[in-house]
Amino acid sequence: MIGKHLRELSVLAAYLAALAALAIFAPRFFETKPLVDFAVRNASVLVAAVGMTLIILARQIDISIGSQASVCAVVAGLLAQFGLPMPLVGLGTLLTGAALGAINGVLVATLGLPSIVVTLATLVILRESLRYLREGSFVRGLPSNFQWFGLGQTTGQWVVVGIAVMVFVGFAWAMRYLSAGRAIYATGSDSEAARLAGIRPKAVVFSVFVAMGALTGLYSLLNVVQFPAVDPKTGTGLEMQVIAAVVVGGTAVSGGKGTLVGTLIGFLLLGTINPALVFLHASAEWEKAIQGAIILLAVASDGLSRGGR
Repeated sequence: MIGKHLRELSVLAAYLAALAALAIFAPRFFETKPLVDFAVRNASVLVAAVGMTLIILARQIDISIGSQASVCAVVAGLLAQFGLPMPLVGLGTLLTGAALGAINGVLVATLGLPSIVVTLATLVILRESLRYLREGSFVRGLPSNFQWFGLGQTTGQWVVVGIAVMVFVGFAWAMRYLSAGRAIYATGSDSEAARLAGIRPKAVVFSVFVAMGALTGLYSLLNVVQFPAVDPKTGTGLEMQVIAAVVVGGTAVSGGKGTLVGTLIGFLLLGTINPALVFLHASAEWEKAIQGAIILLAVASDGLSRGGR
């Protein structure tokens, strides 16, 4: 049992060691306000990391989610500016993300194109199209019920975190107990064996891209409601954040192996780096370097473990 979850346990040990170091050298990190700020700021990233876990488990990759998030954020702002109620704004944002994911899904699952090539292309197309249409201008003049869903900051923060937790718990349960979850694992492990077992790998691949798109739309919604105006650059660098969390958390880049619990631990470890540097009065420029080193160690350990078998 321990051997099966060795990666998750090792990352958890590293995370607990980091917390222990912070408790000694920066105890203010554990005060209520910094912890709340950390949870609210990173809740939307956890939602996107759930979707990326499904993608990588199915032996695919999606590097276009940062650009998808920018488009979804602008759509959310424009729908709210148009006067739609927040439930319809949320629905429209999720459907936009799902549609963008479906485009990737059709190209990868139906046409058999490599996901890295497809999503690189859609990343550039979406980013440059949005840059041309918006010219970097924020979506302003939003109604009062947009920021924090019109519930006020305190309640709105709880709603943002609560939605992220429900998404994580729901998908973790589904991946463990539903046949759809088992189909994703089977497709990522061996698509031909999955096909012979009655699973439709192309449908699975298409579905995970749609789910990734919808969760990217939810990421955008949970992110933009925290501000009085919508930044068209929302989601910049998101793909690196979530891919890092998934890989560090033990999901194999070769597909078919990993858990959402591992993703959560990887997400917590990587997400703690920036605030830890702030509280330790270290340069924030070290964040990317430290994240890169952790990712490299994770990928190297995967390679070593596969080579040892």
